[in-house]
Amino acid sequence: MIDDLETLPSTCLLVGTGPNASDLEFSMKELVQLCDTANIHVHHQLTQARSAPHKGLYVGTGKVIEIKQLIIAHCIPLVIFNDELSPTQAKNLEKELEVKILDRTGLILDIFASRATSRDAQLQVELAQLQYLYPRLTRMWTHLSRLGGGIGTRGPGEKQLEVDKRQVRKRIGHIESKLDKLSRDRAQRRSKRIKKNTLNFALVGYTNAGKSSVLNTITNGKTLAEDKLFATLDPLSKSLILPNNEEIVITDTVGFIEKLPHTLIKAFKSTLEETIHSDFHLHVVD
Repeated sequence: MIDDLETLPSTCLLVGTGPNASDLEFSMKELVQLCDTANIHVHHQLTQARSAPHKGLYVGTGKVIEIKQLIIAHCIPLVIFNDELSPTQAKNLEKELEVKILDRTGLILDIFASRATSRDAQLQVELAQLQYLYPRLTRMWTHLSRLGGGIGTRGPGEKQLEVDKRQVRKRIGHIESKLDKLSRDRAQRRSKRIKKNTLNFALVGYTNAGKSSVLNTITNGKTLAEDKLFATLDPLSKSLILPNNEEIVITDTVGFIEKLPHTLIKAFKSTLEETIHSDFHLHVVD
């Protein structure tokens, strides 16, 4: 797994499994779009029909051999899997394939990290990254332990590992406190809008459905609107004066996606709050 946020290779092989062919096809197309957003060229795709992922390797042993043959034949430096891998699956695949391994969650987190601009979004992304990495710290240390050690050593350095885990837990608590304060600040702003009887419209829908374009059209705004997934990471509100001189607020929210990582669902409370507390939802559908 790529756990240190290093720059991702520019070429990859995609691998996905699933029991339903049409659902898997849609999900893989979405994964290709995610790679495009991350500026990664998809060299090849492999899928396998399975009722559930293999517990140790995500795909079957025969498919692992096929993946390795493709990697060697085309010098592919990165394999991206269409689901979140368990630490055990990631460790086994890394050992078998001997290239960089990334799962869907890691790819989405990398995209979010590269596009977060506001302090709120940056904190939310960091929180999601830490929550994702925490259960994988042991495997990371096992990997690092191969670089040194000798007779009398105790494997991946349990003492240092525990120190790192405490630091991660401490940082998670610190970020959650900051996000709670930002949430209270947003609640105060909403309270002021309520007192002014200002109606709030939330643009909701799938990522890249055109929510930012709709906001720009309605408000004559210049919000960033790209034909890429997750172009918008922060709820952005614009006021609009209606023909009857009534003022309303329209908020562009972060779009959703298939298999959105649970860490991001929990972390991106700002978008969920704006959606929950809005007076109207404008569902944008491509």
